[in-house]
Amino acid sequence: MMSRSCHTARATIDLLKDTFGDRLISRFGPVNWPPRSCDLTPLDYFLWGYVKSLVYVDKPQTLDHLEDNIRRVIADIRPQMLEKVIENWTSRLDYIRASRGSPMPEIIFKM
Repeated sequence: MMSRSCHTARATIDLLKDTFGDRLISRFGPVNWPPRSCDLTPLDYFLWGYVKSLVYVDKPQTLDHLEDNIRRVIADIRPQMLEKVIENWTSRLDYIRASRGSPMPEIIFKM
């Protein structure tokens, strides 16, 4: 049996299907999206790792300290960085289209 997280629980998926109908992109929706597809999602392949690496630099010991670090790191992200992330993501999508679903071991992650 496949385990489901909170965002793939039956109640969540039912709500999303009711809301988005045939436009739902999910492992359990009409438009399949591979789980944990870090080569497809900029938030996965770049942003969360980038934020986490900076948030934990000074090893926060309290929840307030952790929250302050998260707010600071997010506030310090510049539009130019996000533009580069989107440019990289766009080139990845072009590569994926050209590969027609074949494995992509040579894809390079650049910033």
